[in-house]
Amino acid sequence: MINIYTEKEQGEAWLEKYRGHLPLFTCVLGFTETALIPGISAAGLTPEDRKYTACADAEFLYYGANPKPQYSLPPLTAGASPVLISRAVVELLNIPLYLFNAGLSQTLSLPAINLGGCPAQCLSTGAAMDLTIVHRLFQQGLLWGDRLATQTRESYLILSECVVGGTTTALAILTGLGIDAIGKVNSSHPICNHEQKWQVVQQGLQKMHQKNQGDKVEKNPLSPHSSNSAVDPLELAAAVGDPMQVVVAGMAIAASRRCGVMLAGGTQMLAVYALMSAIAETYDLFWQPAAVVVGTTRWVAEDPTGDTVNLALSLGKNSQYPSSSTPPLLATQLSFAHSAYPQLRAYEHGFVKEGVGAGAACIAASLSHDWQQSELLLAIETQLKKLSQII
Repeated sequence: MINIYTEKEQGEAWLEKYRGHLPLFTCVLGFTETALIPGISAAGLTPEDRKYTACADAEFLYYGANPKPQYSLPPLTAGASPVLISRAVVELLNIPLYLFNAGLSQTLSLPAINLGGCPAQCLSTGAAMDLTIVHRLFQQGLLWGDRLATQTRESYLILSECVVGGTTTALAILTGLGIDAIGKVNSSHPICNHEQKWQVVQQGLQKMHQKNQGDKVEKNPLSPHSSNSAVDPLELAAAVGDPMQVVVAGMAIAASRRCGVMLAGGTQMLAVYALMSAIAETYDLFWQPAAVVVGTTRWVAEDPTGDTVNLALSLGKNSQYPSSSTPPLLATQLSFAHSAYPQLRAYEHGFVKEGVGAGAACIAASLSHDWQQSELLLAIETQLKKLSQII
């Protein structure tokens, strides 16, 4: 039920080390106004729907099906929210769950740790977030990564996300770090909207460069040890990123020193991996790359309209950051081809694909309890049945 697409030897060693162990599951929530661009994402039928996607997913992840939710799961073009998958595993295996608000535009209806961030402006502005907020979020990530790792010394952390529009900010981060990511990223659409994403990213990066040339860049309190980098990774995140990225990068850097880390997602977590590598090199921060893997779904890893495997391989060929490496890319082999529910079968046609740590949750179930296709499908369909009965 788990396939390794890159760095197989390292991936096999990681899986063997944590076989039989239950992880701690985290989800970092954020918002970027990039999500409001018409057609940029299918994680919500309209731009208005997408304002509430993260809050609704978080609520379902925490409480499960609720007859009177504050935020209902948003309507999709096709398919069902991937949070159904994550909730099925977290609930049945009783996995410890932590939710973090890195910067949302709405108030959450559940206990979550507020990191003092804010929603990002559209990355096309080239000024998505204040640099001071980015530094605060990164420091909070380091702090919480260390705290959570102390509870997980013999096991691993799953670091998941919910940021609508996040594959577009991921493309911006990857490109800004010197990685050839054009045409390789994924999306929640059945056919990735590469051209639209690239136009938005070009606008943002051009404005960032114009600003950096015309203005005196705010002094960086971390004092990078290397001045040869083409771009400071935290300044890049402030210009074209979203609030989740630096938080998870900080968490993963700190946690990797003490326990295993699974970055839960596809394109977005490959961008986080590239970002944390660049931050660690730029600011001379110690971390353990061998402790970190990226975990997703086969719908992402084998997406015919993206190129996820070659994107992962590109991370290890970044001349701007010589110490960069390729992470092991793992994916659950879960299939919905024979599901009784058309909302789930839609995944087999390229809709949704991933989100809220769905792929990593399935990997965890297979790793800790040897769940196979039948157990996973039954658990997920049970969640969908519960939801259908209260709508």
